[in-house]
Amino acid sequence: MNGVAGQFSGALGGFRLEAAFDLAPMGITALSGPSGSGKTSLLRCIAGLTRLPGRLTVDGEVWQDAQSFMPTHRRPVGVVFQEASLLPHLSVRGNLAYGARRTPAKATVSLDDTVDLLGLAALLDRAPANLSGGERQRVALGRALLTQPKLLLMDEPLSSLDAGAKAEILPYLERLHRGLAIPALYISHDAGEIARLADRVLYMRDGRIVAGEATDEPTLAGLDAPARDRLALAALRAGLSG
Repeated sequence: MNGVAGQFSGALGGFRLEAAFDLAPMGITALSGPSGSGKTSLLRCIAGLTRLPGRLTVDGEVWQDAQSFMPTHRRPVGVVFQEASLLPHLSVRGNLAYGARRTPAKATVSLDDTVDLLGLAALLDRAPANLSGGERQRVALGRALLTQPKLLLMDEPLSSLDAGAKAEILPYLERLHRGLAIPALYISHDAGEIARLADRVLYMRDGRIVAGEATDEPTLAGLDAPARDRLALAALRAGLSG
């Protein structure tokens, strides 16, 4: 299985993105750096929501190069933003089914598995307005997974949640990480989240990827609290705001 390789170069207003990166075929790569460093701009380029000159290949398939550009609706990518943006007129079940409508004939992620993984069974008949922030993000994540993506993008999915909601959803993200068979890019400023979820960290500054580090463990979720704290401290010293 191939991973993800990309390079984008161009101006976005007064900001210039000059970023080259690669992601492993499986697991979570965290992308961090100061506010305004270009993290969300890079994610939008990967999703096809922003178009800049460059090249992007995912699992051996060219999504963009000098001759071609695959539009967003054709890219098998799941995206979760800071706000869940669920369809308010549909129940949780309806929102999940909406994601599954893009499912190819041979689905690798089933509705039942997604509901079980993210603990959504008790929520299926609720309206989005009757969900907590953490519950809405779990539904948004489930909807993204049910599109059968080859790549999962998460743009600070916990940043709008309070401490209690973060504590509620993090165990589900850890469960997802353990079973994730595709690459994922996770944007976060929070060194604690990164320590719990990421296999690798990329650091971004002024539109460039300036450093990258793979962890020694295949998953950080299995580290004890002191080890997580040491990693979080190292991340903070490297320039993260946690």
